[in-house]
Formats: sequence, structure tokens, C-alpha cells
Amino acid sequence: MMKARTYPLWQQLAVAENLPDEALPTVINVLCTPALFPHGVDSRSEEWRREARDAALPTLLQRVSDRSLRDRLLQQTDDRKIAVLAEQGLVASADLPAILAARLLTPELVIGLARHPHQVDDAVNLLRHLSGHDLESIVQRWNPTRYGPDAASPPPLPARLVDGFLKYALTPFALLLADPGREDWDTCQRLDFGMPHQFDEGPGWTVLAACPDRWLILTADPVLGPAVQHVLLDHAAVEQPHDGAPNDADSDAEALIAGAAAGPALTGDVLQACLPALCLPEMAGLRKPSVSAAHRLNRIADRIRKRPRLLELAADQVHAAADECVRRGRLLAAPRASKTAKRHTVSDLAENLALLSINPSHLAKACALLLRLPQPAVVSDPPGTGRYLFTAGAERPTPAQLLERDYQHQRVAALTALAGNPHTPRAAVTDALPALHPVELSWICQQNGIPDWLHSAAAALAPVDDETAVLRLLTDDELDQHPDPGRVLQSWLDAPRTDSLWSSGNVYQAVLRSRHRTLDHLRQLPAGEVVTGSDPSDALTHLLAQCGNQPECWTALSVALDRGPTDDEITFGQLLDSIQCAGTSAPAAAV
Repeated sequence: MMKARTYPLWQQLAVAENLPDEALPTVINVLCTPALFPHGVDSRSEEWRREARDAALPTLLQRVSDRSLRDRLLQQTDDRKIAVLAEQGLVASADLPAILAARLLTPELVIGLARHPHQVDDAVNLLRHLSGHDLESIVQRWNPTRYGPDAASPPPLPARLVDGFLKYALTPFALLLADPGREDWDTCQRLDFGMPHQFDEGPGWTVLAACPDRWLILTADPVLGPAVQHVLLDHAAVEQPHDGAPNDADSDAEALIAGAAAGPALTGDVLQACLPALCLPEMAGLRKPSVSAAHRLNRIADRIRKRPRLLELAADQVHAAADECVRRGRLLAAPRASKTAKRHTVSDLAENLALLSINPSHLAKACALLLRLPQPAVVSDPPGTGRYLFTAGAERPTPAQLLERDYQHQRVAALTALAGNPHTPRAAVTDALPALHPVELSWICQQNGIPDWLHSAAAALAPVDDETAVLRLLTDDELDQHPDPGRVLQSWLDAPRTDSLWSSGNVYQAVLRSRHRTLDHLRQLPAGEVVTGSDPSDALTHLLAQCGNQPECWTALSVALDRGPTDDEITFGQLLDSIQCAGTSAPAAAV
């Protein structure tokens, strides 16, 4: 233990001004040699050794020029300490081979090197070894806004370092845009996926946000220009109007927060320079246009919604792109849409065309396509149940609120958007109104800012009391007052099915909770709802009775319940019937 107690002495010797150069190898050897004892490495002594070495490190690095001694010091130093030393100028580019031989490159080390002008080029050469996340980290940690108000702000990012960032952050995106055959574009061939990840907010935007003064020049770059245009259109902040008009204080606050979070705004000449990328011409020839064209149309619409001025600047370009997407992707073909498209997909398509198209034929077909969607099932839960709870004394949600609550207003909202497009044939909208659900008609009547003719046409068809169009789920106490509670439960199960996230589930749970349920009701419910419900006692009773002491029935039950997310859903009745078939076929096979 004598050696362990001498580490403070060796530290003081290392920092002593009058220590001769001939003593440096011995001092470094002591401070860099693990504290070994007969039983192995002594953890407490090792802690003392490391503390002494780290305290002496700045002085030693200033004095030691021998490469082998410096390498030994640096290879035992942790990443954070090396980054600090690099920022202090005590670790230089010549030390990189020894450092990188013992550890991975870190963003902090690159920052430390780049703080010194004579080492910027060496820092740039290291960028190619970093991931996109690490490139973002360098920009964010250099950014003066992360320092407190009393802290000294670091110098701005060197221009050569910014050039390196732009090259390594945007080149993958530029290569993708230049080659429509790249594998990354395959994500556009699936409805449940979206755009390639290069379109997401990532290192490209982080780097561009740090140099807004260079945007205009970068948009014209022959290699990176298209990538820069796409990144700016998708991620740059929207310029807030300064017309002196009075605005709501809360809205102003939200706009300021949003603008601060998004970074510099895209305005003026830069916005004009980004127009060639607005309609994503790179996606025009992608495979499987029935899906890729829908993704393209949706991204164009998102950009227009974010920056309405784009539609003024490039109206002809936008209208032509919308027509091209519809024609090439056959987006309005009824059979394909009705078989493969979900409710929100068709509704999104209609809203996008309402914003982008001036083709009366396409707009009219969009109105007709909306009518092919299933009717909504507007369900009201009993007090204290369901996903959105309200107490018995509270006011029940209105039918229109129930429609919005379950996100089933998307169809009528899309139709209303189409009606707001002056190029949509008015007859296409009015002819669709009689096919809407009564609550959808009431929803139209409650909207502000819609055309007067649409409001009048919907009001003429809307029911006087839209409560009659709502499926009210009753409590058992309310059902007790009904002469045939079982028939009421059956009426719930007979209501039109919907692809809403919650409506069908609310009905199933209401039936399962009711003490008036029978086996006939349970057989009509999805097997998953009955078996995995909060009270599976009914399922256990019927399964025990069905399987009994027949092993083949229990095996059939195990197989039937082992269903994946892509398998077709079966009812509890189908589950019981499959078990019964297994039990009756087993003796025949034995004979």
C-alpha cells in the first residue's frame, strides 16, 4: 500500500516547474502503470492513480514531446478529458493516430480540434467517420444558444467546417434524388410507410439551420442544390406575417414558440429558389405509382398547407403535378380504392385534391369516391364508461362531437373541403349529400366558413333531431326497464360496422359488461374481445364445456388462439365451432 500513498507525491513532481526532463519517463511510467497487488488490481489505489494522472496531464502534455510518452498518456485518458484537452490546445492533430487506435472518434473531439483555426482542416477530414447523429451533435453543441446568458459564446462555425458538414450530411440525400432506382425509394411503394428517411428532419436540416445566410447560394449548387431545396421546404420555419393587423395574443405566443423551435424562416428569394423541388419531380417515375403517386401528392399538399404562398408562386406547376399523380397512379379508380384504401387514405386524397386540383372531372370523382367509404357508426357510451368518460350529471356529448371524437368526420370534412374549391362541380357535392349519415349532415350545418349553398343544402336534408341517428349504449339499470334487454343488445351488434378506432370496441365492451348478455350475443363478438376481456369468466365456462376431457379439443383451442396480427379475425362462435369440429372428427380418424 506504500505505492498507493505515494501517488499525490508523483502528481506534485509532475507539475513541478523544476522537474528535469530526464525524470519525465519515470513519472509518466508510475502514473500510467496500473496499481497491481498480489490479489490483482486494487480498485481504491487505481482511483488514486487516475486522479493523480488526470491532474498532472495538462502539465505533462505541455512538456512532453516524445511520441511514445504522449501516446501512453493519451491512450489511458477518457473521451471527455481528451475533448477538453483538445479544446485547450493541449491535444493536437498529431495525437489523433494514438487516440483513434484506442477509442472511437467522438463529436466532442472534433469540436475541440476545430476551435483552433490551424486544425480546422484536420477536423473536416474526420467528419466522414461520423454518423448523421454525430454530425448533428457537433452543430448543436457548437451553437451559442445552448450556453447560458453569462457564459462566453464560442466563435461561429468555421466556413470550412460548415462546408464539410454540408457535404457529409446532404450527399446521401442528393444521391437518392439523383437515382430513382435506389432501394431507399421502396418505402414509397407501401401505404403504411411514407417517404424515405432522408426526407425526415435530420443532420441536413441541423446543418442548414446553422447557416441561413448561405441558403440562396446552396439552392443553386449543382450537386447538393436539390437536396437543399427539399430540406428547406420541409423543415424551415414559416415566416410570420408583420402586417400590423391585430392578432390573438395566444396565437402570437404559439407562433413565436413554433418559429423559435423550427429555426430560421424560409422567405423571399430563397423560397422562389426552392420552387423546382416543390412538386418532387424525382418521384414522377417511381415504381408502383398507385402508392408512390399518393405519397407524392400528400407531400406536395403538406408543403402547400405549411406555406400557402407557394400556390401563388407555382400554381401551374402544382396543378399539373396533381393531375399527373391522379392519372399515373389511377388514384380515383373506384375498385382499387375501395379494396385497398382505408378511410383516412381516401379522405386525405380528397382533401389534397381540394387544395391542389383545378380539374373538375377529378374533383367530381373525388366526391363520388368518398361515398364508397362505409357509413360512420356514431356511438354514445353510458356515463362513466368508454374511452372518454363523463359523469352521470355531466352533459352528454352532442352527435357532432361524437362524430369527431371517433375521427369519423374525415369523410364529411373532405367533402366540405371539395365544396370550398370553386372548380368542384356543385352538383357533385349536392348529389352526395343524401348519401351521408344524418349526423354528418348536422356536422356540416355547424361549421363556419363553408359556402352558403352547401349550408342550405345540408340543412334541408339534416334531421330535426339528430339524436335519433346515434347509437346510445345503455347501462344495465336502463336495460332493466326495457321489455326485451337481449333484443336491445342485438340491435347494438346489428349496427353498421365501422373502421373507427373506438366505435366497434365500445359496442363490444358494452355487450360484455351487460348482465343481459347470452351465449348467442357472445358468439357474435370477436374471439379476442371475449377471451382477453377484463372478465373472461364467460369464456372460461363455455370453453371448459366445449373442450371437456378431449385432448384434441384442447389442442385445437391452442392452435385457434395462436393467431398473428395478419391473420383474419374470427368470432367467438367460430372459435367454439372449430373446437367442436376437432372433437367430432377425432373418433372417426381413430376408427
